[in-house]
Amino acid sequence: MKIGLFYGSTTCFGEMTAEKMQQFLGHDTVDIHNIKETELGRINDYDLLILGISTWDYGELQEDWEAVWDQLDSIDLSNKVIALYGQGDQEGYTDWFVDAMGLLHDKLLPRGAQVVGYWPIEGYDFVASKALTPDNSHFVGLPLDDESQFDLSEQRISQWLTQIIEEYAEINN
Repeated sequence: MKIGLFYGSTTCFGEMTAEKMQQFLGHDTVDIHNIKETELGRINDYDLLILGISTWDYGELQEDWEAVWDQLDSIDLSNKVIALYGQGDQEGYTDWFVDAMGLLHDKLLPRGAQVVGYWPIEGYDFVASKALTPDNSHFVGLPLDDESQFDLSEQRISQWLTQIIEEYAEINN
């Protein structure tokens, strides 16, 4: 299995997370792509995708994702399994925590994507997020707050990666 990890990063947190994930799963297993430098059509080269997006200011998309946002409409994601991770700041932007991850999730579902890696809300302190499941019990991917919970990120990443690999295996059995 080959995993395509596509991320956008302005402050390097998204890139550092991508590198940690590649290190955890193995360089032979994960290809990392900065969407600022990679044609989005490369998504079609992989069956399992990990997409990383940061939330900026008041729930806005990270600039690299914003630049390719409309291109997502033309990509067929049927038969694709996708896991999302989002960078956010739950203390500074408590009303918009990882909103961009929720916006990306909502953009991908109509394209036929099957999303894995929903993550429980326990351990986070925020007021609102567009990245919650309808019952508000889970995020639609892995939220990371490297501003105020950096010490928890590595453990969360390893647990989440184990979870998405198991979910992917269940889908393909």
